[in-house]
Amino acid sequence: MNWEQLLSLKRFGDKHKRLRKEQNETRLGFEVDYDRIIFSSAFRSLQDKTQVIPLSKTDFVHTRLTHSMEVSVVGRSLGRLAGQKILEKHPHLKDTFGYQMNDFGAIVAAAALAHDIGNPPFGHSGEKAIGEYFSHGNGKRFKNLLTDKEFQDLVKFEGNANGFRILTENRPGITGGLRLSYATLGAFTKYPKESLPHKPSRNIEDKKFGFFQSEKEIFQEIAEELGLHPTREGKDTGYTRHPLAFLVEAADDICYTIIDFEDGINLGLIDEDYALEYLIKLVKDNINTSKYNQLGNTADRLAYLRALAINTLIVEAADIFIANEEKILNGDFHESLFDKSSYEAQIKDIIKISIEKIYQSEEVISKEIAGYSMLSYLLDLYTRAILPERNEENSNFHKLLLKSTPKIAILDEKESVYEKLIGICSYVASLTDGLTVASFKKFKGDSV
Repeated sequence: MNWEQLLSLKRFGDKHKRLRKEQNETRLGFEVDYDRIIFSSAFRSLQDKTQVIPLSKTDFVHTRLTHSMEVSVVGRSLGRLAGQKILEKHPHLKDTFGYQMNDFGAIVAAAALAHDIGNPPFGHSGEKAIGEYFSHGNGKRFKNLLTDKEFQDLVKFEGNANGFRILTENRPGITGGLRLSYATLGAFTKYPKESLPHKPSRNIEDKKFGFFQSEKEIFQEIAEELGLHPTREGKDTGYTRHPLAFLVEAADDICYTIIDFEDGINLGLIDEDYALEYLIKLVKDNINTSKYNQLGNTADRLAYLRALAINTLIVEAADIFIANEEKILNGDFHESLFDKSSYEAQIKDIIKISIEKIYQSEEVISKEIAGYSMLSYLLDLYTRAILPERNEENSNFHKLLLKSTPKIAILDEKESVYEKLIGICSYVASLTDGLTVASFKKFKGDSV
């Protein structure tokens, strides 16, 4: 792979190549991507989606929106640091093509801002709830109507693939849309492959999948433009990662490791003194002991350690990226940057505590269980309204349901069973935590 292709400014519908040196310096092409994402309704909905605690009433806790904005800030710093060093190694990118270190920062910031945009309500349990509706629930009835790959998209419903679907809704035949640059879309896609065949491996890019069958041809077009290397042959689609996807992933890893941990402390799920001890272990080589000892309370000390930890991990991640740039460009690097971290032991300790004290806490589990029930109920309503059982006439209730949900009703005009089902899943995934609860109560007759 080469940076000239990887930094493509092309967008869907472009009739000619966009050149970096022709851009308006006050509003660079990649910065437009960030603006379009942050003004989108899909991004705004993240303000009421779970990051740590579903339906939390405290202002201490991060939502998907605040988490995404913080990941974006970290991603911008990572991109700029890496970009500065890439331009030093490849001066023709600046001299001939006009790229600046801020371009790298803008791409990573935009992709990081959107990294959770396709996630369903109730966090990762929402993904599982959708998948299990088709693997173990009433959705099993559709299996014989779909190809293996189409059915796999549903039973392993993936927020990353749904995010790619949302970000590419500007494709031919769809009005409006974000029209993001191909570089940003490439950096967004951490798992550049389809859902099948799924062959478990130690390669980080094989962990999940990044696009549904409905967006397969779109991703193939983007991959060809960016010069991503095919990793599969024949009818199976898979590519090497866009190098900047490693930085997007690292920004997310840094934020959820440190900031979810901080949320656990603020919620009283993790003992403060115990937590400070673990953060100090992470930053012990960079801590200003004199400054730290002058801080008068635990909150100030926690804020100082959090900021220092994030900065420490940003600098190291950029260094690891540059040290492995050649392998990454050749498609021979198959780990996350965190896997190469000299702080791996400290990071694992923090994550272990977060899993035990936060993600598996009674409050989180009880709300995730409720989320399962609500999402399964809504999926059953919508699938029966759009795709009633054979010889079953659509009831008046289902007709009223479709009138109250225009985004679901329009799916009735599509011919493919798969398109209808993936559209229903994408719509349910677009709901916020609060709207899911409200819809569940309304359709059950518990509220009017």
